[in-house]
Amino acid sequence: MAAPVAGDCFIAADVGGTNARISLVRTDADGAIQVLSWRRYPCADYPGLGAILAEFVADHPAREGIDCMVIASAGVLLDDEVINSNLPWRISLAELRRDLHLRELHVVNDFAAAAHGTGRLAASESRLLTPDVATAEPGPTLVIGPGTGLGAAICIPRADGVVVLPTEAGMAAFAPGDEREIEILRWLRRRGHAHVCTEQLLSGPGLVNLYEALCELRGVTPRLDAPAAISQAARMGEAVALEAVLTFCALLGSVIGDLAMTASAHCVYVAGGIVPQIADFLPRSEFRARLVGKGAMRAVLERVPVRLVENERLGVLGAASWYLQHQQERRHREKAAHKQSQAAAAP
Repeated sequence: MAAPVAGDCFIAADVGGTNARISLVRTDADGAIQVLSWRRYPCADYPGLGAILAEFVADHPAREGIDCMVIASAGVLLDDEVINSNLPWRISLAELRRDLHLRELHVVNDFAAAAHGTGRLAASESRLLTPDVATAEPGPTLVIGPGTGLGAAICIPRADGVVVLPTEAGMAAFAPGDEREIEILRWLRRRGHAHVCTEQLLSGPGLVNLYEALCELRGVTPRLDAPAAISQAARMGEAVALEAVLTFCALLGSVIGDLAMTASAHCVYVAGGIVPQIADFLPRSEFRARLVGKGAMRAVLERVPVRLVENERLGVLGAASWYLQHQQERRHREKAAHKQSQAAAAP
């Protein structure tokens, strides 16, 4: 299996529950990543990931030379399949290799890729959400993103790259922070959810759950069923929609604070598709108060900057970055094994 060299092209993909973002990338001699082409595909419009990738490859003039792909996907890779309840179809690695005639195929968790990608962001590609603290001390970085689900990963720097720990933080049990959130938890349990996880409230569908729960608690008939509609109604001053969005922002702060403490994070990046739609509500909400309101850890969390990623190509940049580091580590292992073999064979 040949490692990529400067000028080599390969496909990097970022597959979420709603959209798949596919790119053709090339590496420079200095390790920089160039995105040569990029497209977004609505997942629900295609019968599977193979159809999306085949269309992308067919539309590219250099398609005959594309036989290497790295895919950042929501979920967990188990044997040959990606396991994720938010994807509209299954992903089989064997089928992708066969149908697309691939020499090389890798799958990495989407938020592990996002964590790799944060190191490729320019300063202008993220917005500070904590104006009182902008500078981060060197150390671990937390990447979190509410979208179709809730993803998170931890990025730990080291001398020769990074170590990234993907998580399933969205599946952790929801922890209410006040009486209203306790009532929301009870509402979800009445709907048959024995395990109420964080992403049932902190995601696109989670915002809808918050709105519907608050409608019932306020004795109002729900009339909205999409995150964009709820955020738009909140901007128009609709009371329950506004309460739902502000509650979402408070929960985001609370969860970021919890995960930042767990990871000993010195910096946080927020990605995903939901927060950019409601970022203007954050200063009006309890986002910051809930983020730092962790008892004795307040003084630590008050020094953690939080930045909102504003580059939609984060996932594909991260997938490509993961692949380059993976290949570099493989070469180092092969070199070390060769030296050991030579030493063992020496008289």
